[in-house]
Amino acid sequence: MMQLWHDRTLRFFSACAVLFGVFVASFAPYVSLLGITFFGLSDQMFALQMTATLLVSVATSVGVGILTDRHPLRRVFALIAMGAICSALFLVWTFGNLTAFLIAHVLIMPLGGTIFGQVFAVMRLYTSHLPASTRDSLTSTIRALFAVPFIIVLPIWGWAFDSGVQLTTLYPVVLLIMLAMTALVYFEWPADANAPWTEEKSTLSFTQSLREVLASNIVWRLFWMGAIHTGSTLMGVLLALVFSEASGRGPGDVGFFFGTFVALEVVVMFTVSPLLRYMRRLHIIAMGAAFYAVFLGLLPVLAPFALVWVLILPVAIGGGLLYGLTITYLQDLLGSRAGAGASLVALQRLVSEGLAAVIFALGTWLGGYHIAAFMGAFVIIAGAVSLLWIDRQNS
Repeated sequence: MMQLWHDRTLRFFSACAVLFGVFVASFAPYVSLLGITFFGLSDQMFALQMTATLLVSVATSVGVGILTDRHPLRRVFALIAMGAICSALFLVWTFGNLTAFLIAHVLIMPLGGTIFGQVFAVMRLYTSHLPASTRDSLTSTIRALFAVPFIIVLPIWGWAFDSGVQLTTLYPVVLLIMLAMTALVYFEWPADANAPWTEEKSTLSFTQSLREVLASNIVWRLFWMGAIHTGSTLMGVLLALVFSEASGRGPGDVGFFFGTFVALEVVVMFTVSPLLRYMRRLHIIAMGAAFYAVFLGLLPVLAPFALVWVLILPVAIGGGLLYGLTITYLQDLLGSRAGAGASLVALQRLVSEGLAAVIFALGTWLGGYHIAAFMGAFVIIAGAVSLLWIDRQNS
């Protein structure tokens, strides 16, 4: 922790994580409400939009990851990503219709979202000389800082929406914050020629790099890790919708629930470092998956009752144990290939968000949001058990 605060480059990574956290915290709980209740998409059409967004996101993330390994112009690609985020927000703010919403969220924002992987890719390069446990600790801490804005931003948005502020106010307000992050990246991201990390340019062609990423020993681990993370994707979609169906619940409750569990989640993330002294990384991930499955399975059951607030505990513990360690687990699958390693995070999202879209569409078709939640809980447990089995020699 002290190393994080005394190192200027690590402080820069931390600031980027916090500012990008504001962006994600603002949209994660409300994008389903924006798409379905404000812009008029059906449940199935929203599931289709989720799938399309995911495919574009993964394609751009993998492409950027491989290209930055072959041509290390990391500052240039970071600025392109920030430009994409700002353009998408400006588009929806200016036109405010379904077409602008779909273009921004499906085609433009996925390119902007690569900034998250790029930050962790250069962090991997910068900390490559450190022991694995130290890298795990630093990554988990910065991942926790990414979650900090949820504690502040979500209650503010919840209060604003309960007071009558329109949901689309998200776009101009977050645009101002992303412009500030763009300025930070422009002035503080080290020039590629004199970056404070050592990087060997990849000699593999794009096709060879892609084949390396899709090797069978990596793909199965990606698949099961993606299954575990299906829960967080489904939670982001289902929480607002389940609460909207429950008597006495509204957008303010969504913001309060998110903000409270993320506050506890951050605390849990800071406990991961000492926990690594006693447990293997993959065992901690599996334990987090179990907590998340409990939360998702009980959410539709308890939503109408006061006991729903108890679910803040399992979702906070589950997320806190999962997120930071997942990044380093995936990065380690490709060793020093920082860009390609970061693209594995995007491929894991391909699985988790793809599965989530299928579960959401099938569950709502079979019976409603509660069926989707039950199916998600089962997939999480199946993913954890399978990953422990396939990686049992190194877990």
